[in-house]
Amino acid sequence: MPFWLDILAFLVKALVIVAAIGGLAILIVRLARSGEAPKDHEIRIKSINDRYDAMRDAIEAELVDKKQRKALIKARRKEAKARRNAPPGRRIFVLTFKGDLRATAVKALGREIDAVLMTARPGTDEVVVRIDSGGGTVTGYGLAAAELQRLRERKIPVTASVDQVAASGGYMMACAADRIVAAPFAVVGSIGVVASVPNVHKLLKKNAIEYEDITAGEFKRTVSVLGEITPAGREHFQDKLDAIHEAFKSLVAARRPGIDVARVATGDTWLAGDALGLGLVDEIVAGDELLFRARDSARLYEIRWEAKKTPLQQLTGGLGAAARRVADFALARLSGPAG
Repeated sequence: MPFWLDILAFLVKALVIVAAIGGLAILIVRLARSGEAPKDHEIRIKSINDRYDAMRDAIEAELVDKKQRKALIKARRKEAKARRNAPPGRRIFVLTFKGDLRATAVKALGREIDAVLMTARPGTDEVVVRIDSGGGTVTGYGLAAAELQRLRERKIPVTASVDQVAASGGYMMACAADRIVAAPFAVVGSIGVVASVPNVHKLLKKNAIEYEDITAGEFKRTVSVLGEITPAGREHFQDKLDAIHEAFKSLVAARRPGIDVARVATGDTWLAGDALGLGLVDEIVAGDELLFRARDSARLYEIRWEAKKTPLQQLTGGLGAAARRVADFALARLSGPAG
Protein backbone atom coordinates (compact mmCIF):
# COMPACT_ATOMS: atom_id res chain seq x y z
CA MET A 1 0.00 0.00 0.00
CA PRO A 2 2.75 2.56 0.79
CA PHE A 3 4.13 1.94 -2.71
CA TRP A 4 0.86 3.10 -4.32
CA LEU A 5 0.71 6.10 -2.01
CA ASP A 6 4.19 7.07 -3.20
CA ILE A 7 3.05 6.77 -6.82
CA LEU A 8 -0.03 8.91 -6.09
CA ALA A 9 2.08 11.54 -4.34
CA PHE A 10 4.44 11.65 -7.30
CA LEU A 11 1.55 12.10 -9.77
CA VAL A 12 0.04 14.93 -7.70
CA LYS A 13 3.39 16.73 -7.54
CA ALA A 14 3.90 16.21 -11.26
CA LEU A 15 0.47 17.69 -12.04
CA VAL A 16 1.17 20.74 -9.85
CA ILE A 17 4.52 21.31 -11.55
CA VAL A 18 3.01 20.89 -15.05
CA ALA A 19 0.28 23.43 -14.19
CA ALA A 20 2.90 25.86 -12.90
CA ILE A 21 5.04 25.37 -16.00
CA GLY A 22 1.98 26.00 -18.19
CA GLY A 23 1.29 29.30 -16.44
CA LEU A 24 4.91 30.35 -16.72
CA ALA A 25 4.94 29.36 -20.39
CA ILE A 26 2.08 31.76 -21.08
CA LEU A 27 3.93 34.52 -19.27
CA ILE A 28 7.11 33.75 -21.23
CA VAL A 29 5.24 34.00 -24.55
CA ARG A 30 3.85 37.39 -23.54
CA LEU A 31 7.30 38.63 -22.55
CA ALA A 32 8.78 37.39 -25.81
CA ARG A 33 6.09 39.16 -27.84
CA SER A 34 6.53 42.42 -25.98
CA GLY A 35 10.31 42.27 -26.51
CA GLU A 36 13.10 41.75 -23.99
CA ALA A 37 14.63 44.60 -22.06
CA PRO A 38 18.12 45.50 -23.30
CA LYS A 39 20.95 43.72 -21.53
CA ASP A 40 22.72 45.69 -18.86
CA HIS A 41 25.52 45.04 -16.39
CA GLU A 42 26.16 45.63 -12.74
CA ILE A 43 28.97 45.35 -10.20
CA ARG A 44 28.57 42.41 -7.84
CA ILE A 45 30.47 42.33 -4.55
CA LYS A 46 30.81 39.22 -2.40
CA SER A 47 32.56 38.96 0.95
CA ILE A 48 35.05 36.11 0.84
CA ASN A 49 35.43 36.34 4.63
CA ASP A 50 31.71 35.66 5.02
CA ARG A 51 32.09 32.58 2.83
CA TYR A 52 34.92 31.29 5.01
CA ASP A 53 32.93 32.06 8.17
CA ALA A 54 29.84 30.26 6.85
CA MET A 55 31.87 27.13 6.09
CA ARG A 56 33.51 27.23 9.52
CA ASP A 57 30.20 27.75 11.33
CA ALA A 58 28.49 24.93 9.43
CA ILE A 59 31.23 22.47 10.34
CA GLU A 60 31.51 23.57 13.97
CA ALA A 61 27.73 23.38 14.42
CA GLU A 62 27.80 19.70 13.48
CA LEU A 63 30.58 18.91 15.93
CA VAL A 64 28.90 20.19 19.10
CA ASP A 65 25.69 19.45 21.03
CA LYS A 66 22.58 21.65 21.03
CA LYS A 67 23.60 23.70 24.07
CA GLN A 68 27.09 24.36 22.72
CA ARG A 69 25.59 25.24 19.33
CA LYS A 70 23.47 27.99 20.89
CA ALA A 71 26.51 29.41 22.67
CA LEU A 72 28.46 29.25 19.42
CA ILE A 73 25.77 31.15 17.51
CA LYS A 74 25.68 33.81 20.23
CA ALA A 75 29.45 34.20 20.12
CA ARG A 76 29.47 34.50 16.34
CA ARG A 77 26.80 37.19 16.42
CA LYS A 78 28.84 39.11 18.98
CA GLU A 79 31.91 38.85 16.75
CA ALA A 80 29.96 40.08 13.74
CA LYS A 81 28.62 43.08 15.67
CA ALA A 82 32.11 44.00 16.91
CA ARG A 83 33.42 43.76 13.37
CA ARG A 84 30.73 46.07 12.05
CA ASN A 85 31.49 48.66 14.72
CA ALA A 86 35.26 48.46 14.34
CA PRO A 87 37.09 50.99 12.13
CA PRO A 88 37.71 49.65 8.62
CA GLY A 89 41.04 47.89 8.34
CA ARG A 90 42.93 46.58 5.34
CA ARG A 91 40.80 45.43 2.43
CA ILE A 92 41.79 43.19 -0.46
CA PHE A 93 39.73 43.37 -3.64
CA VAL A 94 39.87 40.18 -5.70
CA LEU A 95 39.42 40.36 -9.49
CA THR A 96 39.35 37.41 -11.89
CA PHE A 97 40.56 37.54 -15.49
CA LYS A 98 39.81 34.50 -17.66
CA GLY A 99 41.54 35.27 -20.94
CA ASP A 100 40.89 34.26 -24.53
CA LEU A 101 42.65 35.13 -27.79
CA ARG A 102 40.96 38.53 -28.09
CA ALA A 103 41.10 39.34 -24.37
CA THR A 104 37.35 39.95 -24.43
CA ALA A 105 37.26 40.09 -20.61
CA VAL A 106 39.21 43.36 -20.68
CA LYS A 107 36.05 45.48 -20.70
CA ALA A 108 34.77 43.82 -17.53
CA LEU A 109 38.24 44.20 -15.99
CA GLY A 110 38.18 47.93 -16.68
CA ARG A 111 34.77 48.33 -15.00
CA GLU A 112 35.91 46.33 -11.98
CA ILE A 113 38.98 48.53 -11.66
CA ASP A 114 36.76 51.62 -11.90
CA ALA A 115 34.80 50.30 -8.90
CA VAL A 116 37.98 49.61 -6.93
CA LEU A 117 39.45 53.03 -7.67
CA MET A 118 36.33 54.74 -6.34
CA THR A 119 36.63 52.84 -3.05
CA ALA A 120 40.19 51.70 -2.35
CA ARG A 121 42.47 53.67 -0.04
CA PRO A 122 46.01 54.15 -1.39
CA GLY A 123 48.63 52.62 0.86
CA THR A 124 46.04 50.63 2.85
CA ASP A 125 43.96 48.51 0.49
CA GLU A 126 45.24 46.02 -2.07
CA VAL A 127 44.13 44.18 -5.20
CA VAL A 128 44.65 40.55 -6.13
CA VAL A 129 43.98 39.74 -9.79
CA ARG A 130 43.67 36.04 -10.59
CA ILE A 131 44.92 35.57 -14.15
CA ASP A 132 44.32 32.51 -16.32
CA SER A 133 45.39 33.14 -19.91
CA GLY A 134 47.64 31.72 -22.58
CA GLY A 135 47.72 35.09 -24.35
CA GLY A 136 46.29 36.47 -27.55
CA THR A 137 46.17 39.76 -29.43
CA VAL A 138 48.75 42.41 -28.66
CA THR A 139 46.12 45.14 -28.58
CA GLY A 140 43.80 43.25 -26.21
CA TYR A 141 46.43 42.24 -23.68
CA GLY A 142 48.26 45.52 -23.96
CA LEU A 143 45.03 47.20 -22.90
CA ALA A 144 44.56 44.71 -20.05
CA ALA A 145 48.05 45.50 -18.75
CA ALA A 146 47.27 49.22 -19.01
CA GLU A 147 44.11 48.73 -16.94
CA LEU A 148 46.13 47.13 -14.13
CA GLN A 149 48.67 49.94 -14.40
CA ARG A 150 45.90 52.38 -13.38
CA LEU A 151 45.92 50.79 -9.91
CA ARG A 152 49.67 51.10 -9.51
CA GLU A 153 49.60 54.74 -10.57
CA ARG A 154 47.26 55.43 -7.66
CA LYS A 155 49.51 53.65 -5.15
CA ILE A 156 47.25 50.62 -4.75
CA PRO A 157 49.44 47.47 -4.51
CA VAL A 158 48.56 44.74 -7.01
CA THR A 159 49.36 41.04 -6.78
CA ALA A 160 48.96 38.84 -9.85
CA SER A 161 48.01 35.28 -8.90
CA VAL A 162 48.48 32.50 -11.46
CA ASP A 163 47.03 29.06 -10.75
CA GLN A 164 47.30 27.53 -14.22
CA VAL A 165 48.79 29.69 -16.97
CA ALA A 166 49.93 33.25 -17.61
CA ALA A 167 51.78 33.08 -20.88
CA SER A 168 52.51 35.64 -23.59
CA GLY A 169 49.81 38.31 -23.19
CA GLY A 170 48.80 36.72 -19.89
CA TYR A 171 52.32 37.21 -18.56
CA MET A 172 52.34 40.76 -19.96
CA MET A 173 49.33 41.41 -17.72
CA ALA A 174 51.04 39.81 -14.73
CA CYS A 175 54.06 42.07 -15.20
CA ALA A 176 51.82 45.08 -14.65
CA ALA A 177 51.41 43.95 -11.01
CA ASP A 178 53.77 44.72 -8.14
CA ARG A 179 54.10 41.03 -7.30
CA ILE A 180 53.52 37.75 -9.12
CA VAL A 181 52.68 34.52 -7.29
CA ALA A 182 52.03 31.17 -8.94
CA ALA A 183 50.84 27.69 -8.01
CA PRO A 184 53.59 25.03 -8.17
CA PHE A 185 52.61 23.65 -11.59
CA ALA A 186 51.45 26.90 -13.17
CA VAL A 187 53.01 27.77 -16.52
CA VAL A 188 54.38 31.28 -17.08
CA GLY A 189 56.51 33.13 -19.60
CA SER A 190 56.26 32.89 -23.39
CA ILE A 191 57.79 36.35 -23.80
CA GLY A 192 57.58 36.33 -27.55
CA VAL A 193 55.38 37.19 -30.52
CA VAL A 194 53.86 34.91 -33.13
CA ALA A 195 51.74 35.49 -36.24
CA SER A 196 50.40 32.52 -38.19
CA VAL A 197 49.31 33.34 -41.74
CA PRO A 198 48.17 30.52 -44.03
CA ASN A 199 48.91 31.20 -47.70
CA VAL A 200 47.23 29.45 -50.63
CA HIS A 201 48.80 31.51 -53.43
CA LYS A 202 50.63 28.50 -54.93
CA LEU A 203 47.40 26.49 -54.95
CA LEU A 204 45.58 29.28 -56.78
CA LYS A 205 48.42 29.59 -59.26
CA LYS A 206 48.42 25.83 -59.89
CA ASN A 207 44.74 26.01 -60.78
CA ALA A 208 45.18 29.09 -63.00
CA ILE A 209 43.35 31.37 -60.59
CA GLU A 210 44.65 34.91 -60.46
CA TYR A 211 44.40 37.05 -57.32
CA GLU A 212 45.54 40.62 -56.95
CA ASP A 213 45.83 43.00 -54.00
CA ILE A 214 45.32 46.54 -55.24
CA THR A 215 46.77 48.88 -52.62
CA ALA A 216 47.97 52.42 -52.21
CA GLY A 217 51.06 52.62 -50.02
CA GLU A 218 54.18 50.48 -50.21
CA PHE A 219 53.45 48.53 -47.03
CA LYS A 220 49.65 48.60 -46.99
CA ARG A 221 49.48 44.80 -47.16
CA THR A 222 52.75 42.91 -47.09
CA VAL A 223 51.35 39.50 -46.13
CA SER A 224 47.98 38.04 -47.10
CA VAL A 225 46.27 34.67 -47.33
CA LEU A 226 45.67 34.72 -51.09
CA GLY A 227 48.38 36.95 -52.49
CA GLU A 228 52.03 36.13 -53.13
CA ILE A 229 54.30 36.84 -50.18
CA THR A 230 57.39 38.58 -51.52
CA PRO A 231 60.78 38.63 -49.74
CA ALA A 232 60.37 42.36 -49.12
CA GLY A 233 56.88 41.86 -47.71
CA ARG A 234 58.04 39.03 -45.45
CA GLU A 235 60.95 41.12 -44.18
CA HIS A 236 58.69 44.08 -43.39
CA PHE A 237 56.25 41.82 -41.55
CA GLN A 238 59.11 40.32 -39.56
CA ASP A 239 60.32 43.80 -38.63
CA LYS A 240 56.88 44.56 -37.20
CA LEU A 241 56.94 41.39 -35.09
CA ASP A 242 60.45 42.21 -33.86
CA ALA A 243 59.32 45.71 -32.86
CA ILE A 244 56.44 44.27 -30.82
CA HIS A 245 58.82 41.79 -29.21
CA GLU A 246 61.19 44.59 -28.22
CA ALA A 247 58.31 46.51 -26.66
CA PHE A 248 57.30 43.38 -24.73
CA LYS A 249 60.86 42.88 -23.48
CA SER A 250 61.10 46.52 -22.45
CA LEU A 251 57.92 46.21 -20.40
CA VAL A 252 59.24 43.08 -18.63
CA ALA A 253 62.60 44.76 -17.94
CA ALA A 254 60.92 47.86 -16.53
CA ARG A 255 58.51 45.94 -14.27
CA ARG A 256 61.01 43.29 -13.15
CA PRO A 257 64.44 44.98 -13.19
CA GLY A 258 66.30 42.03 -11.65
CA ILE A 259 65.48 39.70 -14.50
CA ASP A 260 67.84 38.59 -17.29
CA VAL A 261 65.58 39.58 -20.18
CA ALA A 262 67.83 38.09 -22.87
CA ARG A 263 67.60 34.70 -21.15
CA VAL A 264 63.83 34.61 -20.66
CA ALA A 265 62.56 36.48 -23.74
CA THR A 266 62.96 33.49 -26.05
CA GLY A 267 59.26 32.65 -26.26
CA ASP A 268 59.76 29.64 -23.96
CA THR A 269 57.59 28.82 -20.94
CA TRP A 270 58.48 27.51 -17.48
CA LEU A 271 56.82 25.81 -14.55
CA ALA A 272 56.53 28.06 -11.51
CA GLY A 273 59.47 26.47 -9.68
CA ASP A 274 61.87 27.24 -12.52
CA ALA A 275 60.22 30.62 -13.09
CA LEU A 276 60.97 31.54 -9.48
CA GLY A 277 64.69 30.98 -10.04
CA LEU A 278 64.59 33.08 -13.20
CA GLY A 279 62.81 35.95 -11.46
CA LEU A 280 59.61 35.59 -13.48
CA VAL A 281 57.56 35.08 -10.29
CA ASP A 282 58.09 36.11 -6.66
CA GLU A 283 56.50 33.29 -4.68
CA ILE A 284 55.13 29.78 -5.12
CA VAL A 285 51.62 29.73 -3.68
CA ALA A 286 48.19 28.83 -5.05
CA GLY A 287 45.58 31.57 -5.27
CA ASP A 288 43.22 29.98 -2.75
CA GLU A 289 46.04 29.64 -0.22
CA LEU A 290 47.07 33.27 -0.79
CA LEU A 291 43.57 34.45 0.14
CA PHE A 292 43.19 31.92 2.95
CA ARG A 293 46.33 33.27 4.64
CA ALA A 294 45.03 36.83 4.42
CA ARG A 295 41.55 36.17 5.83
CA ASP A 296 42.43 37.06 9.43
CA SER A 297 44.36 40.25 8.67
CA ALA A 298 42.12 41.76 5.97
CA ARG A 299 38.59 41.86 4.66
CA LEU A 300 38.42 40.13 1.29
CA TYR A 301 35.92 41.16 -1.38
CA GLU A 302 35.34 39.54 -4.76
CA ILE A 303 34.45 42.15 -7.40
CA ARG A 304 32.72 41.11 -10.64
CA TRP A 305 31.16 43.05 -13.50
CA GLU A 306 28.33 40.80 -14.69
CA ALA A 307 25.46 40.95 -17.13
CA LYS A 308 22.00 41.30 -15.61
CA LYS A 309 19.54 38.59 -16.55
CA THR A 310 16.34 39.63 -18.27
CA PRO A 311 13.00 38.46 -16.79
CA LEU A 312 12.76 35.92 -19.62
CA GLN A 313 16.20 34.50 -18.80
CA GLN A 314 15.32 34.29 -15.11
CA LEU A 315 12.07 32.44 -15.86
CA THR A 316 13.65 29.98 -18.27
CA GLY A 317 16.44 29.35 -15.78
CA GLY A 318 13.84 28.62 -13.09
CA LEU A 319 11.97 26.25 -15.40
CA GLY A 320 15.18 24.37 -16.09
CA ALA A 321 15.82 23.93 -12.36
CA ALA A 322 12.23 22.76 -11.80
CA ALA A 323 12.50 20.24 -14.61
CA ARG A 324 15.72 18.86 -13.13
CA ARG A 325 14.07 18.45 -9.72
CA VAL A 326 11.14 16.57 -11.27
CA ALA A 327 13.53 14.30 -13.17
CA ASP A 328 15.57 13.63 -10.03
CA PHE A 329 12.42 12.79 -8.04
CA ALA A 330 11.15 10.42 -10.72
CA LEU A 331 14.53 8.73 -11.07
CA ALA A 332 14.78 8.21 -7.31
CA ARG A 333 11.33 6.59 -7.22
CA LEU A 334 11.97 4.34 -10.19
CA SER A 335 15.36 3.25 -8.92
CA GLY A 336 14.00 2.01 -5.62
CA PRO A 337 15.89 1.87 -2.33
CA ALA A 338 19.66 1.86 -2.46
CA GLY A 339 21.81 -0.50 -0.45
